[in-house]
Amino acid sequence: MPATRTSIEIQILLDALDDAYHKPGWHGPSLRSTIRRVSAKEAATRIAKASHSIAELVLHCAYWKYAGLRRLTGAKRGGFPLKGSNWFSVPEELKEADWKQHVKLLDDMHAQLRDTIASLSKKRLAEVPSGAKVTNLKLIYGLAAHDAYHAGQIRLLRGLLK
Repeated sequence: MPATRTSIEIQILLDALDDAYHKPGWHGPSLRSTIRRVSAKEAATRIAKASHSIAELVLHCAYWKYAGLRRLTGAKRGGFPLKGSNWFSVPEELKEADWKQHVKLLDDMHAQLRDTIASLSKKRLAEVPSGAKVTNLKLIYGLAAHDAYHAGQIRLLRGLLK
């Protein structure tokens, strides 16, 4: 069976998603590069009471990759490995093993989202998925922008932690 060709539109979206997540982008550090060499202690530290920690931002990003994946596939809620949605509390005494699991969850959600997007037809980009207010096209590039936005926040938090 011949391999399926990815449309140029899908490839552009995948490139945007990858640039914001783990490749060097023109906009600055990617989300994944901002958490490289972050310890569990640093990840759990809050700069101010009202701010989120790096670990909370990582789980938030993982959750929204899952939410995007769910919308693209039509899956029901409840498949995210952690209880809750959007923001997840992280203990102040975060263990290194738990921090590594948070990063792995982020990586896994990105890979699943990417695989799903790669399998989409160009025609599906114009659809508005159930539970969404925007097309799949806007959803996908919004997810890339979400990663870039939170990468900037994490970069700022890391600077303040020094």
